[in-house]
Amino acid sequence: MAATMTDPVDSSCDFSKSPVFSSATINNMESQESEGVPLQTPWTFWLDKSVHGSSADEFQANLKKIYTVRTAQGFWAVYNNIPGANEIQVKASYHLMREDRKPLWEEPYNRRGGTWRIKCQKRDTTKVWREILVAAIGEQFSDAIADGDEICGVTVSIRDREDIVQIWNVNADLNDRATVVSRVHRLLPGVDFPAMFYKRHDTHQAFEKRRH
Repeated sequence: MAATMTDPVDSSCDFSKSPVFSSATINNMESQESEGVPLQTPWTFWLDKSVHGSSADEFQANLKKIYTVRTAQGFWAVYNNIPGANEIQVKASYHLMREDRKPLWEEPYNRRGGTWRIKCQKRDTTKVWREILVAAIGEQFSDAIADGDEICGVTVSIRDREDIVQIWNVNADLNDRATVVSRVHRLLPGVDFPAMFYKRHDTHQAFEKRRH
């Protein structure tokens, strides 16, 4: 099945570089998708700009769907045609979510989950983000989580000093049985991470405020 292209990200989001694909690029992506090696599930790229204290509705207004990929080739076609993590604005984030799930804590499919939060030095962000993306779509975390759990997304958030990469799971109660941190170290030997820790969605101060 060909990928589904959404409307281009509009200028009202005030992103310095927003992914806007030409017709030729879209055609190339769809060609890659139709002939590529299928992923276990589709994955959707999203882009957002963080606004402190925003409600769920305000957050969704700043959340833009980029493209849904269903093959490895389609993934690389999109990845290579959007600005790199080092090119988007501070406070902006890329997300890659399983199927067409939104990167929102409050959604029913996310409410009971959380993320492993990985702080990255600026020089390492692009490499860390690429390797975590590839591991996610290749299901390389499937044996690093407990039975009954699932990795459902990954995020890179650009900040003033250190950036943050997150790995989302669906069941926070099972995080202590996972070996995701060890897997990240194996994927990225030699990278010095300033901090790595797990955080449940429902422990964020904004969680209750942003509930629907």
